[in-house]
Amino acid sequence: MATAIVRSPWAFSVLLTVLASAVHAQETPPPAYQIAAQQAGIPSAVLYAIALQESGTWLNDHLVPWPWTLNIAGRAYRYTRQAEACAGLQQALQRTSPTHVDAGLGQINLGHQQRRYQHPCELLDPYRNLAIAAAILREQHSTGQDWLITIGRYHRPAGGAPASRYRQSVSLHLARVLGDAPVAATAQGDQP
Repeated sequence: MATAIVRSPWAFSVLLTVLASAVHAQETPPPAYQIAAQQAGIPSAVLYAIALQESGTWLNDHLVPWPWTLNIAGRAYRYTRQAEACAGLQQALQRTSPTHVDAGLGQINLGHQQRRYQHPCELLDPYRNLAIAAAILREQHSTGQDWLITIGRYHRPAGGAPASRYRQSVSLHLARVLGDAPVAATAQGDQP
């Protein structure tokens, strides 16, 4: 299996389509998720489940993460190309606080994660976005901690009811990715 990842938007779209058409009892996270997760030392299934929750859209009757997704003040916008999403992001930032704008596969918040990028449109590069999402997960995880707790902290580091609701939603995606295995036990034992 080749480890090279094609970075063109067309190739990425083709990869998404191929992945969406495959039906498995257990889903293997795509290579980009595996690489980002390995580099951060986190389970790739957790990163992929979060992307399904954050930017998932239906394609060929399958839920897949969509790299050019924006959430502006609670409303999702999906674009067909990275350049279009970048233009939409720049327009949104003219009228909306960066703390109310999330971008990309992992829906990175532009206000709270400002130190992680130099230009907002960097967050629309799928590989960069996954690396940032994986780094956030790594920072929120404590050794020996259940990955579901970390998932909640990814959404809301302070925890509470919003983190709990988010954990429940993502756990459904995680169970799908893991092939309906018991989520907590498998997520804890999953080695990056």
